[in-house]
Amino acid sequence: MAAKRRIIPFFIPHAGCEHECVFCDQRLLSGAPEPVSAEDVRVTLREYEENDRGYKDSAVLSDSGEVDCQPPEIAFYGGSFTAIPVAAQNELLEAASFYLRREPRSKIRISTRPDCIDAKILERLFGYGVATVELGAQSMCDDVLTLSKRGHSADDVVRAARLVKEAGMSLILQMMTGLPGDTPEKSLYTARRFVDIGPDGVRIYPTVVVRGTRLHEMWKNGDYREHTIEEAVSLCADICRIFEYAEIPVIRLGLNPSQELTSGGAVAGAYHPSLGELVRSRMYFDKAALLLEAVRPGSDITLTVAKGSISKMTGNRRCNTDELKRRFSLRSLKVTEEDIKHGELIVSINGNAKKEPKL
Repeated sequence: MAAKRRIIPFFIPHAGCEHECVFCDQRLLSGAPEPVSAEDVRVTLREYEENDRGYKDSAVLSDSGEVDCQPPEIAFYGGSFTAIPVAAQNELLEAASFYLRREPRSKIRISTRPDCIDAKILERLFGYGVATVELGAQSMCDDVLTLSKRGHSADDVVRAARLVKEAGMSLILQMMTGLPGDTPEKSLYTARRFVDIGPDGVRIYPTVVVRGTRLHEMWKNGDYREHTIEEAVSLCADICRIFEYAEIPVIRLGLNPSQELTSGGAVAGAYHPSLGELVRSRMYFDKAALLLEAVRPGSDITLTVAKGSISKMTGNRRCNTDELKRRFSLRSLKVTEEDIKHGELIVSINGNAKKEPKL
């Protein structure tokens, strides 16, 4: 079993971005009021090294029975890294590279825009130890991108993704649901286009109306209808099934919770501190409902999930299991856990087990 790599994040909110996307306030979303400096990076990494944080936390037993410690990954998030002045990029990367020279197994990841990548840029990033590039694609529908003031096209996403993969780097694609002009069908189309591109992972961010943004004004004026939590949960469950079938991991669902958003920064839309839990719980419910469609009333049912996933199956205050029991007139319904794949569901109907079908 491989250890989960720990991330040391540094934020460059709005730095380098010449566009003002309708939904965006990176300072509020990241909780970082000012962009990080090269000295900030050096100080943080020195402290990390001195305290040896992460190594003990991420230690697992390898297949040989030896302790396997994964070094951290250094990440530059927020803004558009490759759009800030090259000298500033290099200062930050050099500060991070100092740590990489001492711990060569560590890597760097950056987040940027699809229209701010070319082969020459990627060659320079690779030389500093950048191994992963995250592209803020948001949508593969040009009308949605235009209404959201993104300033790039779907073709830009395809081109940039191809260049990242050709450079031998890992590719992460970020998408949003509920943007101006978006529909569930368009979001599902975006997910399928992502599958065609073949990223190593995706992040899904349902749209949140953040105070002070252009989207906030559009919402107040009635020009934008908010993307509710319930809508986002249902849609993201469908989107996650697309990625699950394609074996593309969803590494993030929803914005990271922050004091700024929770205390009033998020005025409307799909902000919930446990959005990912809600989505995965909905996925389990949908899978169980599909498997129970032909069950006879009065049946005894056992649902078996991966270890640590019982709460996702039962749902908040047992809402999933209570609804399944009511809908299918079950006599009993139990949830157990076994050492099976995360997301997998086995249903035993009166003692006869069957697994979920491929959707």
